[in-house]
Amino acid sequence: MQTLTTDAAKFLEVAESLPIEMRIAIVDRLLETIQPTDSDVDGLWIAEADRRAEEIRSGKVTAKLGDLFLSEARQKLGL
Repeated sequence: MQTLTTDAAKFLEVAESLPIEMRIAIVDRLLETIQPTDSDVDGLWIAEADRRAEEIRSGKVTAKLGDLFLSEARQKLGL
């Protein structure tokens, strides 16, 4: 693991003292510099989330708690 420069260490020290919302905003901005967002892909994910939410609201599908789903999946897979 690469050692942080003095400036980077100071930045982290200040950032760690900020409220969680500000730290999340900083992390989001830093992640965008590593992997920029693609508005076309983001739009597709939003449309998919909207479609799934409507299926739940309309009763077309029934939501399951994540723990229950994973337990059933593991059982079916013999894990």
